[in-house]
Amino acid sequence: MDAAVKGRKAPAEVGIQMPEAAKVAAAADLGTMSGPLVPVTGGPGGAAEAGRQWDVAGAVVRVATVVSSLLALALMVSAKQRGELSLFGFQLPLYSKWSFSDSLEYLVGISAAVAAHSLLQLLLTMRKLVKKAPAIPSRRHAWVIFAGDQAFAYAMMAAGSAAAGVTNLNRTGIRHTALPDFCKPLHRFCDRMAISITFAFISCLLLAISAILDVLWLSRY
Repeated sequence: MDAAVKGRKAPAEVGIQMPEAAKVAAAADLGTMSGPLVPVTGGPGGAAEAGRQWDVAGAVVRVATVVSSLLALALMVSAKQRGELSLFGFQLPLYSKWSFSDSLEYLVGISAAVAAHSLLQLLLTMRKLVKKAPAIPSRRHAWVIFAGDQAFAYAMMAAGSAAAGVTNLNRTGIRHTALPDFCKPLHRFCDRMAISITFAFISCLLLAISAILDVLWLSRY
């Protein structure tokens, strides 16, 4: 029995040679499962080009946000005027300034904070673009930027709404009272406030666009 077993030949080992394309695909699958997150594109060159276009789009939105928030800040800070109001035949001297209203002070503070946040993100993005590196290096970094954009967008919306209420009150007066339209003698002050509030809402919209870009980045990477 043992002799018969010894006399048998062991089955020949069969080697299977995988094609190079299959090896590359398998290596790519392993890299995607265990390595850093990369977008699904046609190849490394396409991924780099798509990522760079994504970063440039984000930088353009940041530039627009910085400009609009700085305009809202500058116009509101420069909003002040003296005038006279005729009430029951009496000429009353008036002096209006943005710092007399808590709502307008809040808008100035939020505009400054949004400008600083957007400028910081813009400088970081430009630095990465010069080095030809991804502007957002990780998902954690993307979540932090998304949270900041969301918070500042809501804060700017609240500040613009509060300031708009003050501006509307100055233009219409108080119903069922004898208080007149204060914007007639203080038209320059009211116009600057209105333009500043408009740019504040534009900044809010641009921050919302930045947040959407952050979400799209998180969905692709």
